Amino acid sequence: MPFGEALAPGNIWDFLRAPAAKGAWAAQGTIYIVQNVVLILASAALIALLLPRVRRHLDGLARTALPLTLAVSLIGAVPATAPKDAEKVIDLVCGQVHIVSGTVWIGGLAVLAALATTRGRLSESAGALWADLWRRFSLVALICVGAVLTSGLWMSWKHVGGIGQLWSTSYGLFLLIKIALVLGMVTAGGVNQFWLMPRIAQARRADATASLLHLTLRHFPKVVWAEVALGIAVLAVIPFLSGSARSEAGSPPAVTSGSIITVGAALVLTLAASLYITARTSDALARRGDLAVA
Repeated sequence: MPFGEALAPGNIWDFLRAPAAKGAWAAQGTIYIVQNVVLILASAALIALLLPRVRRHLDGLARTALPLTLAVSLIGAVPATAPKDAEKVIDLVCGQVHIVSGTVWIGGLAVLAALATTRGRLSESAGALWADLWRRFSLVALICVGAVLTSGLWMSWKHVGGIGQLWSTSYGLFLLIKIALVLGMVTAGGVNQFWLMPRIAQARRADATASLLHLTLRHFPKVVWAEVALGIAVLAVIPFLSGSARSEAGSPPAVTSGSIITVGAALVLTLAASLYITARTSDALARRGDLAVA
């Protein structure tokens, strides 16, 4: 039906009350009702942050809101009918890993950058606090990068049958744009890891308050805003990734085999090793700066 007609309350209610399909363990509408109830609870937990009295229980509120927000996405991905095989299960898992990791990465960067750029008057100890914030989130972002790239490799293989389909099909072209944008985000993250984070660590150990404030609340957010802009562009491209390059090019669907699983596992291990080396190299650069100062 047309989109405007689909928004009619009566049609929505009919969909939510529709009985389960044959062979389904639950009605699709029931799954969406549960998802929206959890969404309301998660929103209430986050809105409660605006109440001064509730902020005294910030840790407990965060521990409540975090699983609820994750559940909103995970519940919506629950299939009404059992997956036919292990490949379908991998598709579901990779899809959720891609969504959750991507939103944590982009959303976390956006929130922290916004907070950093709106802090007008701060005490001298604020630099140390923000140094900890950036360091901790850098680890989270590094894990998200690995998860996004790993799940993205699987989904790209499922939807693209060959390198040539990246520029010979509309799906491939939009996917190519998305890949370029994500690589731009990874490059900006590399600047943070290999240049800014070591400088922040050196300034903190040298007790250089002014330099620490400048790096954590002026310089670092500028690079992060570049990442956020690229991330928003990625989100703008996603709606155009409908269908698949394989179907557009008339190539057969992807077939999982032992060799594909082996190659995928090797790529995942290589990616994990590279991310580990990235973190260790960043720490080494920070220590080398300390030795140079000494």
